[in-house]
Amino acid sequence: MGLTSIRNLDYVVLLCEDLARAQQFYLDVMKFRIERETPRWVSFHVGSGLLCLRQRTLEGVFQDGPGAPSGSASVQLAFRVAPPEIDEIQAELAAAGVDLMGPPRDIPAWGHRAIFFRDTESNVIEIYAEV
Repeated sequence: MGLTSIRNLDYVVLLCEDLARAQQFYLDVMKFRIERETPRWVSFHVGSGLLCLRQRTLEGVFQDGPGAPSGSASVQLAFRVAPPEIDEIQAELAAAGVDLMGPPRDIPAWGHRAIFFRDTESNVIEIYAEV
């Protein structure tokens, strides 16, 4: 079976310049629950998978190279919610001081209504509903 036996994505790792700041963002803004925490790693439960953060370093299993240029996206994470939740989430993010990348927008080609913003590491976060 080989590669065709892969059935789901288990976890995603985001490389961070400021691990503590990123951790606070995912705790306080995104309200994710910590699964595991060490001085160089933190993982959060997100549905059936894990979102993991680790310090961007040249140490460890592999060398990840220099950080991305300022203002560029390294990763885009998309989280699905029910359609009525988009406006409530927009209000929550505004109350938390999150700078949205514009108001919620309809994306007819995908059948989505979505909100976009960045985390503390400039990764793009999308919260969307299928409409």
